[in-house]
Amino acid sequence: MKILFLGDVVGRTGRRVVARFLEAEKKNYDLIIANADNVASGRGPTEKTYDEMLEAGVDVLTCGDHIWDQREVTRIFEKKNCRLVRPANYPEICPGKGWISFNILGQDVLIVSMLGRVFTAEGIDSPFQIIDEILKSNKEKIVIVDFHAEATSEKMAFGYDMAGKVSAVLGSHTHVQTSDERIIDGKTAYISDTGSCAAYESVIGVKHEQSIKRFRTGMPVTFEVAEGDAQINAVSIEIDEATGHAISIERINKIVE
Repeated sequence: MKILFLGDVVGRTGRRVVARFLEAEKKNYDLIIANADNVASGRGPTEKTYDEMLEAGVDVLTCGDHIWDQREVTRIFEKKNCRLVRPANYPEICPGKGWISFNILGQDVLIVSMLGRVFTAEGIDSPFQIIDEILKSNKEKIVIVDFHAEATSEKMAFGYDMAGKVSAVLGSHTHVQTSDERIIDGKTAYISDTGSCAAYESVIGVKHEQSIKRFRTGMPVTFEVAEGDAQINAVSIEIDEATGHAISIERINKIVE
C-alpha cells in the first residue's frame, strides 16, 4: 500500500498547490492524507475548505492546535462519513473524533491525529497515554499517526515509543520539513516534520514582511497568507499490507509554479 501524507496546507495558496499536485499524482497513491490545521486563511478548516480538499483528492484530513479556530468546524464533524480528524488527546466531550478507520483496497487503515504538549497546548491529555488506549480498542494492522507538535524531542520520543506498534509517525506543525526520515526498528516510518504546502517565498506560509515586523517590534501583527509560487512538502510511504510495517519513506519537496 502506498500512502501520501501532505504537510500543513496553508490557506488558499496551499489548497491551490495541493489540487494541482494531485491532478498528476493521485493515481500513484492508495491513500492520501493532509494536515488541514491552517487550510482556511491559516486558521483551521471551514466547511468550504474541507469540501475543497476532498474534491482535490484528499481522503482524510487531520488537524492540530487550530482545530477550534473556526466555529463552523462543529458542522463538519456532524457531516455523514466525516473525514476530518481532530487531535485525539482533547477531552472526549469535545466535538469530533481523534481517529478514523478508512477502508482502502479492502483493508482498514487507522488514521490518528495527536497533539504534542511541549510549547504547543495546555490542558490536554498525554499523547503517550491516549495512543495506548486507542491501540487497545482498535485492531487495524496499518496505523498512521499525525503527531502535531513543536518540540522535536517530544516527536522523536513518541516515534521511538511507537516503534513496531504503528506503521508511521509523521510530524507536523512547524511548517519546515526536516531531513530525518527513517524506518525505526525496521517497522515504523518516521519524520520529525513533514513541512508545509504553502507559498515558497514566505515565513511558514505567511507574508514574510509581516513576520519580520512582529519580530522587530514585538507588537501584534495580523498575518496574511502569502501567495505566489508554492511548495509541496509531503512524504510518500510504502506499507507492507501483510504486517503493517513500513517498507520505505521518501520526502517530497517540490516547487509548483
